[in-house]
Amino acid sequence: MQTYVSLMILLVVAGTLFDVVHKGSAKYFFDNWRKTKNNGAREVGGGEIVAIAIKTGVVDVLASGEFCNTRRRIAHLLTMYGFLLYLATTVIMVFCYPTAATTTPSIVPQLWWLGGLMVCLGGYWFWFFIRVDVAAEGGTPFRLMRADLFVLSLLSSVTLGLIWAFLQARGIAGATVVFGLYIIATTVLFGSVPWSKFAHMFFKPAAAFEKRVSKANGTAENLPTLSRDDPEQQKSHSMELLRDAPMDMGLGIKREAPRHY
Repeated sequence: MQTYVSLMILLVVAGTLFDVVHKGSAKYFFDNWRKTKNNGAREVGGGEIVAIAIKTGVVDVLASGEFCNTRRRIAHLLTMYGFLLYLATTVIMVFCYPTAATTTPSIVPQLWWLGGLMVCLGGYWFWFFIRVDVAAEGGTPFRLMRADLFVLSLLSSVTLGLIWAFLQARGIAGATVVFGLYIIATTVLFGSVPWSKFAHMFFKPAAAFEKRVSKANGTAENLPTLSRDDPEQQKSHSMELLRDAPMDMGLGIKREAPRHY
Protein backbone atom coordinates (compact mmCIF):
# COMPACT_ATOMS: atom_id res chain seq x y z
CA MET A 1 0.00 0.00 0.00
CA GLN A 2 2.91 2.38 0.67
CA THR A 3 4.21 1.67 -2.84
CA TYR A 4 0.74 2.18 -4.30
CA VAL A 5 0.15 5.51 -2.51
CA SER A 6 3.60 6.72 -3.56
CA LEU A 7 2.79 5.79 -7.15
CA MET A 8 -0.48 7.74 -6.99
CA ILE A 9 1.39 10.81 -5.71
CA LEU A 10 3.82 10.52 -8.62
CA LEU A 11 0.91 10.19 -11.05
CA VAL A 12 -0.62 13.43 -9.74
CA VAL A 13 2.70 15.29 -10.02
CA ALA A 14 3.45 13.94 -13.50
CA GLY A 15 -0.12 14.49 -14.69
CA THR A 16 -0.17 18.07 -13.45
CA LEU A 17 3.17 18.87 -15.10
CA PHE A 18 1.98 17.30 -18.34
CA ASP A 19 -1.23 19.33 -18.14
CA VAL A 20 0.73 22.55 -17.57
CA VAL A 21 3.02 21.89 -20.56
CA HIS A 22 0.28 20.58 -22.85
CA LYS A 23 -2.13 23.46 -22.24
CA GLY A 24 0.56 26.11 -21.85
CA SER A 25 -1.14 27.38 -18.70
CA ALA A 26 2.10 28.37 -16.94
CA LYS A 27 3.35 30.27 -20.01
CA TYR A 28 -0.02 32.01 -20.31
CA PHE A 29 0.02 32.97 -16.63
CA PHE A 30 3.50 34.51 -16.71
CA ASP A 31 2.89 36.26 -20.06
CA ASN A 32 -0.36 37.69 -18.74
CA TRP A 33 1.36 38.68 -15.48
CA ARG A 34 4.01 40.67 -17.39
CA LYS A 35 1.38 42.28 -19.60
CA THR A 36 -0.70 43.26 -16.56
CA LYS A 37 2.35 44.71 -14.82
CA ASN A 38 3.47 46.72 -17.86
CA ASN A 39 0.01 48.08 -18.74
CA GLY A 40 -1.13 48.87 -15.20
CA ALA A 41 -2.33 52.37 -14.42
CA ARG A 42 -0.52 52.22 -11.09
CA GLU A 43 2.26 50.16 -9.58
CA VAL A 44 1.31 47.67 -6.89
CA GLY A 45 3.89 47.67 -4.08
CA GLY A 46 5.33 44.68 -2.25
CA GLY A 47 3.19 45.21 0.84
CA GLU A 48 0.02 45.36 -1.25
CA ILE A 49 1.08 42.22 -3.13
CA VAL A 50 1.42 40.37 0.18
CA ALA A 51 -2.01 41.64 1.29
CA ILE A 52 -3.55 40.51 -2.01
CA ALA A 53 -1.89 37.09 -1.66
CA ILE A 54 -3.29 36.67 1.86
CA LYS A 55 -6.77 37.76 0.75
CA THR A 56 -6.61 35.36 -2.19
CA GLY A 57 -5.66 32.50 0.12
CA VAL A 58 -8.38 33.24 2.66
CA VAL A 59 -11.26 34.25 0.38
CA ASP A 60 -10.70 32.45 -2.92
CA VAL A 61 -8.92 29.30 -1.73
CA LEU A 62 -10.01 28.53 1.84
CA ALA A 63 -13.56 29.94 1.52
CA SER A 64 -14.18 29.33 -2.22
CA GLY A 65 -15.25 32.95 -2.63
CA GLU A 66 -15.69 32.62 -6.40
CA PHE A 67 -19.02 30.84 -5.83
CA CYS A 68 -21.79 33.39 -5.39
CA ASN A 69 -24.42 30.69 -4.96
CA THR A 70 -24.49 29.63 -1.30
CA ARG A 71 -25.61 26.05 -1.96
CA ARG A 72 -22.87 25.42 -4.48
CA ARG A 73 -20.23 26.97 -2.22
CA ILE A 74 -21.26 24.77 0.71
CA ALA A 75 -21.23 21.65 -1.49
CA HIS A 76 -17.81 22.61 -2.83
CA LEU A 77 -16.38 23.25 0.63
CA LEU A 78 -17.75 19.97 1.98
CA THR A 79 -16.17 18.07 -0.91
CA MET A 80 -12.86 19.94 -0.78
CA TYR A 81 -12.24 19.76 2.96
CA GLY A 82 -13.64 16.24 3.14
CA PHE A 83 -11.24 15.09 0.42
CA LEU A 84 -8.25 16.75 2.10
CA LEU A 85 -9.16 15.13 5.43
CA TYR A 86 -9.78 11.75 3.81
CA LEU A 87 -6.50 11.94 1.87
CA ALA A 88 -4.39 13.09 4.82
CA THR A 89 -5.67 10.39 7.19
CA THR A 90 -5.18 7.73 4.50
CA VAL A 91 -1.53 8.73 4.13
CA ILE A 92 -1.08 8.80 7.92
CA MET A 93 -2.51 5.32 8.38
CA VAL A 94 -0.58 3.81 5.47
CA PHE A 95 2.82 5.28 6.32
CA CYS A 96 2.72 5.76 10.10
CA TYR A 97 0.66 2.74 11.19
CA PRO A 98 1.20 0.13 8.45
CA THR A 99 0.97 -3.05 10.55
CA ALA A 100 -0.94 -4.47 13.50
CA ALA A 101 2.20 -3.97 15.59
CA THR A 102 1.64 -0.20 15.47
CA THR A 103 -1.80 0.59 16.84
CA THR A 104 -3.58 3.38 15.01
CA PRO A 105 -5.04 6.08 17.32
CA SER A 106 -8.82 5.84 17.15
CA ILE A 107 -9.15 9.51 16.13
CA VAL A 108 -7.38 8.87 12.80
CA PRO A 109 -9.87 6.37 11.29
CA GLN A 110 -12.73 8.42 12.74
CA LEU A 111 -11.47 11.46 10.85
CA TRP A 112 -11.04 9.23 7.76
CA TRP A 113 -14.72 8.29 7.96
CA LEU A 114 -15.73 11.91 8.54
CA GLY A 115 -13.74 13.07 5.51
CA GLY A 116 -15.21 10.37 3.29
CA LEU A 117 -18.77 11.15 4.37
CA MET A 118 -18.18 14.87 3.74
CA VAL A 119 -17.02 14.07 0.20
CA CYS A 120 -20.13 11.96 -0.41
CA LEU A 121 -22.47 14.60 1.03
CA GLY A 122 -21.01 17.46 -0.98
CA GLY A 123 -20.36 15.44 -4.14
CA TYR A 124 -23.73 13.72 -4.45
CA TRP A 125 -25.53 16.95 -3.50
CA PHE A 126 -23.73 18.70 -6.34
CA TRP A 127 -24.24 15.86 -8.81
CA PHE A 128 -27.98 15.38 -8.36
CA PHE A 129 -29.26 18.79 -7.25
CA ILE A 130 -26.88 21.63 -8.13
CA ARG A 131 -25.40 20.94 -11.58
CA VAL A 132 -26.68 23.61 -13.95
CA ASP A 133 -27.64 21.31 -16.80
CA VAL A 134 -29.68 19.18 -14.41
CA ALA A 135 -31.24 21.62 -11.95
CA ALA A 136 -31.71 24.62 -14.26
CA GLU A 137 -32.16 22.99 -17.67
CA GLY A 138 -34.09 19.87 -16.78
CA GLY A 139 -31.41 17.45 -17.97
CA THR A 140 -30.92 13.94 -16.66
CA PRO A 141 -28.41 13.49 -13.82
CA PHE A 142 -27.16 10.36 -15.58
CA ARG A 143 -25.81 12.18 -18.67
CA LEU A 144 -22.02 11.79 -18.62
CA MET A 145 -19.33 13.98 -20.19
CA ARG A 146 -15.54 13.96 -20.03
CA ALA A 147 -15.69 16.99 -17.75
CA ASP A 148 -17.45 14.76 -15.20
CA LEU A 149 -14.47 12.39 -14.95
CA PHE A 150 -13.02 13.98 -11.83
CA VAL A 151 -16.16 14.20 -9.71
CA LEU A 152 -17.37 10.73 -10.74
CA SER A 153 -14.03 9.02 -10.12
CA LEU A 154 -13.75 10.87 -6.78
CA LEU A 155 -17.22 9.79 -5.67
CA SER A 156 -16.63 6.22 -6.88
CA SER A 157 -13.30 5.97 -5.05
CA VAL A 158 -14.54 7.38 -1.75
CA THR A 159 -17.85 5.50 -1.82
CA LEU A 160 -16.19 2.17 -2.54
CA GLY A 161 -13.59 2.92 0.15
CA LEU A 162 -16.28 3.46 2.76
CA ILE A 163 -18.17 0.33 1.69
CA TRP A 164 -14.96 -1.73 1.82
CA ALA A 165 -14.07 -0.41 5.29
CA PHE A 166 -17.57 -1.25 6.55
CA LEU A 167 -17.49 -4.80 5.12
CA GLN A 168 -13.96 -5.48 6.31
CA ALA A 169 -14.60 -4.24 9.85
CA ARG A 170 -17.55 -6.61 10.17
CA GLY A 171 -16.03 -9.57 8.38
CA ILE A 172 -18.74 -9.58 5.70
CA ALA A 173 -18.06 -11.54 2.51
CA GLY A 174 -17.22 -9.53 -0.58
CA ALA A 175 -14.81 -7.10 1.07
CA THR A 176 -11.94 -8.24 -1.18
CA VAL A 177 -13.97 -7.67 -4.35
CA VAL A 178 -15.01 -4.20 -3.22
CA PHE A 179 -11.38 -3.43 -2.33
CA GLY A 180 -10.35 -4.33 -5.88
CA LEU A 181 -12.98 -1.98 -7.29
CA TYR A 182 -11.81 0.67 -4.81
CA ILE A 183 -8.25 0.39 -6.13
CA ILE A 184 -9.44 0.64 -9.75
CA ALA A 185 -11.55 3.76 -9.05
CA THR A 186 -8.72 5.38 -7.09
CA THR A 187 -6.23 4.67 -9.88
CA VAL A 188 -8.59 6.30 -12.38
CA LEU A 189 -8.95 9.32 -10.07
CA PHE A 190 -5.22 9.98 -9.70
CA GLY A 191 -4.14 8.66 -13.08
CA SER A 192 -6.54 10.75 -15.15
CA VAL A 193 -5.21 14.16 -14.05
CA PRO A 194 -4.39 15.33 -17.62
CA TRP A 195 -7.97 14.59 -18.75
CA SER A 196 -9.94 15.71 -15.69
CA LYS A 197 -10.37 18.81 -13.54
CA PHE A 198 -7.96 17.52 -10.88
CA ALA A 199 -5.16 19.90 -11.96
CA HIS A 200 -7.70 22.73 -11.80
CA MET A 201 -7.20 22.97 -8.04
CA PHE A 202 -3.56 23.97 -8.60
CA PHE A 203 -4.39 26.63 -11.21
CA LYS A 204 -7.24 28.36 -9.39
CA PRO A 205 -5.17 30.11 -6.69
CA ALA A 206 -2.75 31.52 -9.30
CA ALA A 207 -5.60 32.71 -11.52
CA ALA A 208 -7.45 34.30 -8.57
CA PHE A 209 -4.28 36.05 -7.41
CA GLU A 210 -3.55 37.42 -10.90
CA LYS A 211 -7.14 38.65 -11.20
CA ARG A 212 -6.93 40.57 -7.93
CA VAL A 213 -3.59 42.13 -8.91
CA SER A 214 -5.01 43.22 -12.27
CA LYS A 215 -7.87 44.96 -10.48
CA ALA A 216 -5.48 46.63 -8.07
CA ASN A 217 -3.22 48.07 -10.79
CA GLY A 218 -6.10 49.19 -13.00
CA THR A 219 -5.83 46.83 -15.97
CA ALA A 220 -8.79 44.72 -14.75
CA GLU A 221 -7.96 41.98 -17.29
CA ASN A 222 -8.69 44.49 -20.10
CA LEU A 223 -12.37 44.60 -19.09
CA PRO A 224 -14.31 47.90 -18.92
CA THR A 225 -14.66 49.29 -15.42
CA LEU A 226 -16.53 52.06 -13.64
CA SER A 227 -14.70 54.77 -11.74
CA ARG A 228 -14.39 53.81 -8.08
CA ASP A 229 -14.30 57.48 -7.19
CA ASP A 230 -17.63 58.37 -8.78
CA PRO A 231 -20.56 56.70 -6.98
CA GLU A 232 -23.06 58.71 -9.05
CA GLN A 233 -21.65 57.13 -12.23
CA GLN A 234 -22.06 53.67 -10.71
CA LYS A 235 -25.62 54.40 -9.62
CA SER A 236 -26.57 55.81 -13.04
CA HIS A 237 -25.08 52.80 -14.83
CA SER A 238 -26.96 50.37 -12.58
CA MET A 239 -30.27 52.13 -13.26
CA GLU A 240 -29.65 51.93 -17.02
CA LEU A 241 -29.06 48.18 -16.79
CA LEU A 242 -32.31 47.72 -14.87
CA ARG A 243 -34.32 49.76 -17.38
CA ASP A 244 -32.88 47.84 -20.36
CA ALA A 245 -33.67 44.38 -18.91
CA PRO A 246 -37.39 43.55 -19.31
CA MET A 247 -38.72 41.34 -16.54
CA ASP A 248 -40.58 39.14 -19.03
CA MET A 249 -37.56 38.88 -21.36
CA GLY A 250 -39.91 39.74 -24.23
CA LEU A 251 -41.69 36.39 -23.91
CA GLY A 252 -44.51 37.32 -21.56
CA ILE A 253 -42.96 35.10 -18.88
CA LYS A 254 -41.76 36.54 -15.59
CA ARG A 255 -38.00 36.20 -15.27
CA GLU A 256 -36.78 34.00 -12.43
CA ALA A 257 -33.86 34.95 -10.22
CA PRO A 258 -30.69 33.05 -11.23
CA ARG A 259 -29.88 30.27 -8.76
CA HIS A 260 -26.96 28.40 -10.28
CA TYR A 261 -24.62 30.85 -11.99
